[in-house]
Amino acid sequence: MPAPTSSATLSEAELASATASLERLLATLDTVLFGQRELTELTVIGVLARGHILLEGLPGLGKTELVKGLAKALGLDARRVQFTPDLLPGDITGNPMLQEVDGKRVFVFQRGPIFANILLADEINRASPKTQSALLEAMQERRVTAGGETHALPDPFFVLATQNPIDLEGTYPLPEAQLDRFLFKIDVRRNSPEVLQRIVLHREIGVEPVVAAVVTRDELTRLLALARRVHLPEPVANYISRLVNASHPGESAASAGVRFGASPRAALALAAAAKARGLRSGRPHASFEDVQAVARPVLAHRILLEHTSRTRRPPRRSRPTNTTRRSSPRGRAARGARRRCRSRSAASTPSACARGRATGTLCRRSRAGSPARTHRPASRCARRSRATGSRWSCSTTRRGPRAWPTAAAPWQRLPRAPTAAARKP
Repeated sequence: MPAPTSSATLSEAELASATASLERLLATLDTVLFGQRELTELTVIGVLARGHILLEGLPGLGKTELVKGLAKALGLDARRVQFTPDLLPGDITGNPMLQEVDGKRVFVFQRGPIFANILLADEINRASPKTQSALLEAMQERRVTAGGETHALPDPFFVLATQNPIDLEGTYPLPEAQLDRFLFKIDVRRNSPEVLQRIVLHREIGVEPVVAAVVTRDELTRLLALARRVHLPEPVANYISRLVNASHPGESAASAGVRFGASPRAALALAAAAKARGLRSGRPHASFEDVQAVARPVLAHRILLEHTSRTRRPPRRSRPTNTTRRSSPRGRAARGARRRCRSRSAASTPSACARGRATGTLCRRSRAGSPARTHRPASRCARRSRATGSRWSCSTTRRGPRAWPTAAAPWQRLPRAPTAAARKP
């Protein structure tokens, strides 16, 4: 990476020239993507900070059009790669090809589409992890190694990748090591009805908008150098360090449910993005507001949460308690109706009652051989046990019938009480 430039204070003329160039760039991007001013602002800030950007949003929101419009407005060489599961690393970085040179056959490296100023990695999460890892060295070191040879990438070099949050079947989520290489992860949101009306009136399917180059390559190089010269005050640097440290578990109350916090690379990304936003605002220094404005796109994909924190639980609703209704005759009748057995067949066997099979007890009608309609366990209480001729009384009268491990009910295993006629001599 190029060495940092001098941190001399920016002059008023340099700030005015940079602000005018950035305003032209943003106005051009607004003609490409309607109603997405915040998105275009963050994209320009990410370019000024020399960072890579990951755009995530539903299909058809204009992610690809934004990247193509940015390349045309900056006058840079751009390449697009549609990532698929069968894409190989050599399809991106390039491959050594056997060619005949001066009467000899030698391997000559054929450059891939990564050798461009802007690489549009469309649907990057559809490529295999092996292909995704081919971008790691290019995104961090801005060079490619193939066949034992190292090839430098053009300067400047940016990777603007897109991914779809839906239709995840057959995709490969980006690992945390590669997500950390992206300066920003920006969520592309849908448009309002007013913006949709404007799109319908001024856009047609299959027709790309005409975008003119408003910032030359030399102007972009000068803007990148000015962004590095923006002063970062010591209190702002202390604020960045405390903010990154607070993202780790146990360091702050907000870190509850966090598994891993942000890395030192996140602190450097916050500083670079804050300085770029300061230049965009026409100031020679970064401020606390700049850090707060870029904190979410910088830290959101670098902080890993526990699985319990990612689960959204519905609010618990308390059940109203009405003791008067529960103890009233109408309430008892309602409870009896709810316990009514749905079986209409004759209870020729002890398993005719579905509620009896679930609880391990038999209802009074099932034991008598009548249709099992109302489930009343014979072992509900001692009074009902005596009425049905069972010696066993339930010890959990208020808690309902007990689930027995065997299919037979307790009254089947005990002898019946002798009737009055049997007790007569």
